[in-house]
Amino acid sequence: MARPSDRRLFNQGILKLAMVLAGFCLACCIVGFKHFKQNSRAQASCGSCGCDCDSDTSLSIVLDCGNHHDPDMEEEMRKGRLALLAEELHLQKNVSDDRLERTKELTMEVRKSSSQYRKEVEKCSIGIETCEAARAKAEAAIVDELKLSALWERRARELGWRHGM
Repeated sequence: MARPSDRRLFNQGILKLAMVLAGFCLACCIVGFKHFKQNSRAQASCGSCGCDCDSDTSLSIVLDCGNHHDPDMEEEMRKGRLALLAEELHLQKNVSDDRLERTKELTMEVRKSSSQYRKEVEKCSIGIETCEAARAKAEAAIVDELKLSALWERRARELGWRHGM
């Protein structure tokens, strides 16, 4: 069994090792961040792309060097800000109209389902009322039968009948 002073030295050693590792990791992060920042500045100061995009077909990523002229893109760039905003509003109106139509359809489906459930509830309520009425009649019939049985048993005893004869 280790003595308490040995444990304290052992715990202090682990603490020192953890602090050294944390410091090393922090230093690596700082150096790595500075290196990354310098590389990104170098790439940002680069001039226009002078590559030949069509020559390398082995890459699965298509590089757009700005050399391609897309007529749709040029048309979009020529449109004024007001036209773009008007088109955006028109698209948003179409989307909201579609959502409203879908909401109305869903509301109608919910109403139909609700109506169907109400009909089912009414059927169940009528069935429960019928069962309750039948139960009440059955209870009354049992009470009448018990009274009739008691009357016959009393008459039989008056005439000399005994239980178990």
